[in-house]
Amino acid sequence: MSQAVSINHQDEIAVISINNPPVNALSQAVRSGLVKCVSAAVAEQSIRAIVLICTGRTFIAGADISEFGKPPLTPYLPDVLATLEGCPKPIIAAIHGTALGGGLETALACHYRLALNGSRVGLPEVNLGLIPGAGGTQRLPRIAGLENALDMITSGRHVKAEEALEMGVVDELSSENDLLKIAIEFARKILTRDKTWPRSSEIKLEDSSVNQGVLKNWKTRVSKKARGQESPLAAMESIKNAIQLSFAEGLKKERELFLTCMASPQSKALRHIFFAERAAAKLPESVANTPIEIRTTAIIGGGTMGRGIAMCFANQNIPVKVIETDQEKLDQALNAIEKTYAKMVTSGRLSEDQRQQRLTKISGSCNHASLAQVDLVIEAAFENLEVKHSIFRSLDQHCRPDAILATNTSYLDIEAIASAVREPSRVVGMHFFSPAHIMKLLEVVRIPQTSATTISTMMKLGKQLGKRTVLVGNGFGFAANRMYSAYGREGQQMLLEGVTPIQLDQAMKNWGMAMGPTAVLDMSGIDIGYNARKQNPNPPDDPCYFRPANLLAERGYLGRKTGRGFYRYDPETGLASEDLEICALIREEALKLGVKQRDLSENEIQQRMIKAIATEGETIMSEGLATRTSDLDVIWVNGYGFPRWRGGPMHFSQSIDR
Repeated sequence: MSQAVSINHQDEIAVISINNPPVNALSQAVRSGLVKCVSAAVAEQSIRAIVLICTGRTFIAGADISEFGKPPLTPYLPDVLATLEGCPKPIIAAIHGTALGGGLETALACHYRLALNGSRVGLPEVNLGLIPGAGGTQRLPRIAGLENALDMITSGRHVKAEEALEMGVVDELSSENDLLKIAIEFARKILTRDKTWPRSSEIKLEDSSVNQGVLKNWKTRVSKKARGQESPLAAMESIKNAIQLSFAEGLKKERELFLTCMASPQSKALRHIFFAERAAAKLPESVANTPIEIRTTAIIGGGTMGRGIAMCFANQNIPVKVIETDQEKLDQALNAIEKTYAKMVTSGRLSEDQRQQRLTKISGSCNHASLAQVDLVIEAAFENLEVKHSIFRSLDQHCRPDAILATNTSYLDIEAIASAVREPSRVVGMHFFSPAHIMKLLEVVRIPQTSATTISTMMKLGKQLGKRTVLVGNGFGFAANRMYSAYGREGQQMLLEGVTPIQLDQAMKNWGMAMGPTAVLDMSGIDIGYNARKQNPNPPDDPCYFRPANLLAERGYLGRKTGRGFYRYDPETGLASEDLEICALIREEALKLGVKQRDLSENEIQQRMIKAIATEGETIMSEGLATRTSDLDVIWVNGYGFPRWRGGPMHFSQSIDR
């Protein structure tokens, strides 16, 4: 038998165990081992039932990602699952941890499913631009009902075992730890109770007006939510086949749709970013992995960023102290954190117990002497080098000599900031993105002096905080904001050429961006970028550089907070409307600068914007500020609303250049 799959007997029950660490993925060895073990159990006359269980921390968590993009190896998963479902002896899937993708499809092909409390199931294939390809779109609607299947498959969400029980996906739950014992008892119970075993392929779904109405409603919902993604709609098409075709025909069509999705640019892009995010979390070979544990932290500055960063730590049960210059500002910061958590409770994102628990992890002080024993201090003060020098000199005096000192600066030279301390090896950038407690991206910025221990500690901490953490080098704007400046600069140039803010924003939203670039500027405040550009030690010698944005900032039109920016905002509703006076103002400035006016197609706008990002990314790579081009894709997908299904600007540009 395969080493990844083994079989042993407990009286009349055969126990088939999968042992393919770390997540028992459905590799070729597992698939072939399953077929051989089931055949052996069927051939043994003393065996009356089969328990399928997995060793380690989880049930089958999905396909073997190392096989992605390679020619498929036999036996194919649909054939393996047909063997399970067609087995003349009942098979019970014993689920713990997660049963995802092919793992849940395997469980659905079994006759019964038993799960431990707290385990989760799901079909997340749409997140890779795919659909379930081994019967998931045919078996789940038959077992859980049409609406539940549409919800799970088109969203890819994971469902807790307790909810899965209500759906009928799971037959029985258990809170006991000995899953094998429970599964064997369950097997013996059904042998005394049942004469035949339920097979999902034999369940009929009616092609009724009610079900057609459900499909119609869900197609409208999914089309709106998917915003350009193909796989959720392909999944809907396959689920529809479950009510209109026979099981065998539905399986055949599902496989065809799966293979079409697999070959699509969207799936290739989504698989690229899937692997890119895992690669970004790994240290370069040149950096030794010698992290220390961060048990206590402090944040210097209780403004918007400081509060959000503090919540990041409290959310992960790490004690954090907010430091402000006076008691009034400290009280304002702590009160604002309390209000944010209260809103999360009201919206259902947090329980009252969770709110109370997190608040116990947050304290405050106005005295740097209180930092004597913290492991990590993150400075989140005003973007001014003199201010930061003053803070870091104080930290050097009051903190332990081995405490890590981080700055959340978005643009400033971290090497210059580190010059204020005696030991710059413990200085690093931790560039969070606003709102820090929500945004997934974290740039860890190293300088030449930063030690391997400091770097590896911050990369490990980023993962602990639930962030997509990317290691980059020091330089004005680092990687993320430097590329975003290139994106913004190209948009501002096209405004001078005659594109209106609404045309620019709509083009990029149609392309897949979460928001258009001028709408983002209005939301964040046009003065933020204006002031940041003033900090650039080497500004471009170009009178057109961000001229429209500078023009508005100099007139006090700062966006939503002033009621006027690239758009005009209704004071009561906050709704944006086109501002023709601003369009005329930009056009007048363009004529003064001698910028030729022209009509640009939506496609040209989109291509110029993305090309600007990718070109800057190539420059960043040539300067050694990033380890991999895929790291830059991770930054854009997780930090700037770049459509995940396009894989990131570097992947997209490389794919169209091939």
